[in-house]
Amino acid sequence: MSRPIASLAMYDHPAQHAANDHLWAEIARRLRARGVAAPETLDRTRSVEAIWRDPALLLGQACGYPLVSQPDLALRVIGVPVYAAPDCAGGTHVSYLIARAADPDTTVADYRGKRAAINAHHSNSGYNLLRAAIAPLAIDGRFFAAVVETGSHRASIDAVREDRADLAAIDAVSYAALRRFEPAAIAGLRILATTADSPTLPFVTARGTSIATVAALRIALAEIIADPTLAEARAALFLADILPGGIERYASVRTREIDAIKAGYPVVR
Repeated sequence: MSRPIASLAMYDHPAQHAANDHLWAEIARRLRARGVAAPETLDRTRSVEAIWRDPALLLGQACGYPLVSQPDLALRVIGVPVYAAPDCAGGTHVSYLIARAADPDTTVADYRGKRAAINAHHSNSGYNLLRAAIAPLAIDGRFFAAVVETGSHRASIDAVREDRADLAAIDAVSYAALRRFEPAAIAGLRILATTADSPTLPFVTARGTSIATVAALRIALAEIIADPTLAEARAALFLADILPGGIERYASVRTREIDAIKAGYPVVR
């Protein structure tokens, strides 16, 4: 049987590594106390997509869009995080449509015929919410002159700042981390608009994880939220709470996709 793995890579800016490591050490200690084998360290060696598909995944964090749009993604939702960051409330967050501050355009409609940067086609915050925002403005299924796939929110920000793209959708938690830990990365940029809100990125485990282990995971997460000695680590991650819930919380993510398709804008282009 494969050794269990854990990953918290979705929000893991280098300045947050120590906080994530500390949080994981406390989660793992609590799991072991309940008889659950837990790895000593987080896996930072593989892509999050590979980790999501590993049946040995004990605890990870996933994007909500592939969770509801890829039937073969065998994950179970453990909890829904609440973030103490701007435009995040009650287990939801938004994406910011960012542009260069020097650009004269003032509305999203002004970016018709310009260039968009997306982090990935399977991203909710960087693609699905962008598509939902653009769909009412598209003509014959098109809005942008070009779309570049960058591979990450940070790379999309770089593309806009360096004038390789004009617009990108960046989730509010990632943007808050850059604003706090690396303000130079967003220097010269502005928030043009805010998308509709969406459930935050869920904590997940492999679908084959036993019910007893799922229960232990939920208890461990509740305990690390309540532990006052972990306040500094939680603050570094903007983590205020973890709500109970399952995949049903992510129905609205799929709805955004369906509505864009019905509006004649199935693909960001």
